[in-house]
Amino acid sequence: MSEDILLSDEDFTIELFYRVDNKMLDAKKHPQALLYPSEVVTLALLFSLKGSSNRAFYRWLWKNLRHLFPKLPERTRLFRLFNSHQKWCDRFMAEPTLIGVIDGYGIELIHPRRQGRSQKQIGKKGLSNKRWIVGGKLCLLLNHLGLIVDWDLDTANVYEGSSFQRLVDAVSDKMLVFSDTGFKKKGWHPTNLKICPRGTWNVRMIVESVLSMLTVVCHFKKMGHRVWSYFKSRVGWTMALFNILVDWNGLEPDDSGFVRLSIANFSL
Repeated sequence: MSEDILLSDEDFTIELFYRVDNKMLDAKKHPQALLYPSEVVTLALLFSLKGSSNRAFYRWLWKNLRHLFPKLPERTRLFRLFNSHQKWCDRFMAEPTLIGVIDGYGIELIHPRRQGRSQKQIGKKGLSNKRWIVGGKLCLLLNHLGLIVDWDLDTANVYEGSSFQRLVDAVSDKMLVFSDTGFKKKGWHPTNLKICPRGTWNVRMIVESVLSMLTVVCHFKKMGHRVWSYFKSRVGWTMALFNILVDWNGLEPDDSGFVRLSIANFSL
C-alpha cells in the first residue's frame, strides 16, 4: 500500500487474509469448527489493528465485514478462539539478524488511582516513561530492520534485567543485542548484550519508532483486559500484525540506504 493508494476495509481484509493464509498452509481445520485457521488469525489481527474494546470491534466487524465471514461465531466464542490459538502468532515472528535491539514498553490496564479496588486486578504498579501505571510490561526484541523477533510480557512492576533474560539468552549465538541500562543486572553478563548509556549508540532509536507506531496506530498504550491470558493474547496478535504491516510492500531502502518503517496508512 503506497501513501497515495488507500485500500477499503474490505480490500485490505482480503489482502490480509491472503498473506495470512500463506503462513497457515499446514494448519488444519477442526471438523466442528466454524472458521478456518486463516480466518481466525485474520480476525484476530483486525482486532489488534482496530484497537477498540471487544464489543466495539465486534459491532464494527458485524456491520462492515460479515459478508466476508458468513460463519462468524458470536462475540464471546470468537474471542475465546483468539485466546486459545495465540500460539499461531509465532509463525509471523521475524528471523534474528547480526544486530538487534531490546527494550521494554509499559501498557496501562487501569488508572493508578483505581489500584486495589478489585481482588481480580491483573496488572501491577510500576514506572513507564517516568510515570506510574498499573498494568503490564512488554519486552520487544527487534532485528536491525525493526521487525519483531521475539517478545515477552510481565506485570509492570518487574525489573527488565531479571524478567526478560530469556529473550537475550535465546539469541546468544545469533545476535548482538543493544539495550538501555534497564537490562544491567549483577551476576548476569551475556556476551551478546551491549548496554548503551543514555546518548550513545543511536542504533537503539529504531525501537522508539516501533513503539510510536504501536501506540498511535494500534492504540497499544492502554487496554481494558481483565484476564491475563486474554491480555497476553492481544499483545501477541499485535506483534504478529506489526511484522505483517511493516513488510506489506517489502522493506526497500531509500537512496541513503535507510529502511523507513511506517504503518500509518493501515489505521482503521
